[in-house]
Amino acid sequence: MSIGSRDKRLRTSRRVWLGGTLAATVTGAAGCRRGGGAPAEVEREWGRRGISPGRLQRPRAVAIDAADRLYIVDMTGRVQVFTVTGELIRYWRTPEIAHGKPVGLGIDREGRVLVADTHYYRVLFYTPQGRRLAERTIGGKLGKGPGEFEFVTDAVQAPDGRYFVGEYGGNDRIQYFDANGRFLGEWGGHGDRPGQFRRPQSLKWGPDGHLWIADACNHRLQIFDVSGAVPRLVRCWGRPGSVPGRLQFPYDMAFDPAGFVYVCEFGNQRVQKFRLDGTSIATWGTPGRRRGQLSRPWGMVRDSRGRLHVLDTYNHRVQTLLF
Repeated sequence: MSIGSRDKRLRTSRRVWLGGTLAATVTGAAGCRRGGGAPAEVEREWGRRGISPGRLQRPRAVAIDAADRLYIVDMTGRVQVFTVTGELIRYWRTPEIAHGKPVGLGIDREGRVLVADTHYYRVLFYTPQGRRLAERTIGGKLGKGPGEFEFVTDAVQAPDGRYFVGEYGGNDRIQYFDANGRFLGEWGGHGDRPGQFRRPQSLKWGPDGHLWIADACNHRLQIFDVSGAVPRLVRCWGRPGSVPGRLQFPYDMAFDPAGFVYVCEFGNQRVQKFRLDGTSIATWGTPGRRRGQLSRPWGMVRDSRGRLHVLDTYNHRVQTLLF
């Protein structure tokens, strides 16, 4: 049986491969199994489409702070702060949205909110209360030179204080800066060879001490050791496809202390659980609008209790998953 026909058969029967056995997906629950054989569950879903405070309009990125507050940016160009149960705490808007809206969010070591202001070629810094720290802005100029950007995707701070920023377009590279925002170096470039990128959509600091990058349009993850003067590629895994173990536009990642990485797939409209070496353990989600289904998910985070909060983007909601 070809890969394509197998994919079609799996989609038609709505069944997923689970650690060597086939198990049917259940309406209202996730199509996977957790440790101990218990089915994964959707603990909660919340969010309604709209542009008024507390509603969501295609949420595109999410970050979580040490107090388990969720920061979500959507297509209105605003950052809304919620409890993990979906209660609105506060919100603010980014300065400009006429050219496009942000696609990335992060929290640095000081608790500041990093906003990848994609179409304005910069990373914005905010206090958790929403006050912009204009003096800390990284970038702001379109270009290919040091400290210039095309379309910024994400930013993350390393334990040593450096900031790493991804961008797509013609550059498709990672630039890194010191704790004060001064340019230090870059690597990458547009392509599909190891160390190159085609839309590095998400940057996360992994439990192995390495920088993990969701190389979205290459349908893979790339892992780098950035502890030295020159970043070094450690691992690169992932191939395009829809069967378990394959990836289709991985847009975000989350880790747990047990040594697993969860990958949010925009293309396959699911969350997939892997070992850090790329071995697939389980999948969750099928395309659709019902509870336990997803429509073009963009991002997710893991909270202090181990729950995954998944941006169900085209359904304008968040689903909280016990994986």
